[in-house]
Amino acid sequence: MSVNGFDFGGLFDVELAWRSLPFVLEGLPVTLLIAIAGMAIGLVLGLFLALARGSQKLLLRWPSRIYISFMRGTPMLVFLFILYFGLPVVGIEFNAITAAILGFGLNSAAYIAEIDRSSLNSIDEGQWESAKALNIGYWTALRKIILPQATRIAIPPLTNVFMDIVKATSLAAVITVPELFQKTQIVAGREFDAMTMYLLVAFIYWPVCIVIGFMQERLEKRYSSYL
Repeated sequence: MSVNGFDFGGLFDVELAWRSLPFVLEGLPVTLLIAIAGMAIGLVLGLFLALARGSQKLLLRWPSRIYISFMRGTPMLVFLFILYFGLPVVGIEFNAITAAILGFGLNSAAYIAEIDRSSLNSIDEGQWESAKALNIGYWTALRKIILPQATRIAIPPLTNVFMDIVKATSLAAVITVPELFQKTQIVAGREFDAMTMYLLVAFIYWPVCIVIGFMQERLEKRYSSYL
């Protein structure tokens, strides 16, 4: 189809997209590996940062606040460059995938910490008092009483963080990680058809995020039992 001489059909070459799809999809496992591993690191570190952020002890509260502020205030791309290109200067080297996992994990932890902190604070103080009255220890009360309730509240924003990580893994292409976007760039440069390839990779990211959204709904239903 063309309008005023412009061929809209030239925006997307179906034959090229179909022919390139297997090669591009080779990067999907790497994308998912980075996203899942990075999210796992972020969840664990983020919880401890949230607890430290809400602590009465200055030695715990202020380092966590500084960490969260730094990670939220610096571009992810800059942090990837520091890990992959900067640290070798002081003798610390990571391969590209490891650097990407650490980068997304350490960065996402700052955002997850704030989500966890607000979710924990939303739980009625009476829950803590009841646990204390029953002689239930802090960590047991946190694990069995507080966290299940806070998790239900945190699921939607945490899912958004995970979706952002999945899409942001495209930044790892700049440190030579062979993920989806890097594979796409290779074909785009070889075939001189960037529009087709970038549309193709967009159509791959989209259903991945739809699946994540579906998982969010299932988790929300599961944790609704803690209402």
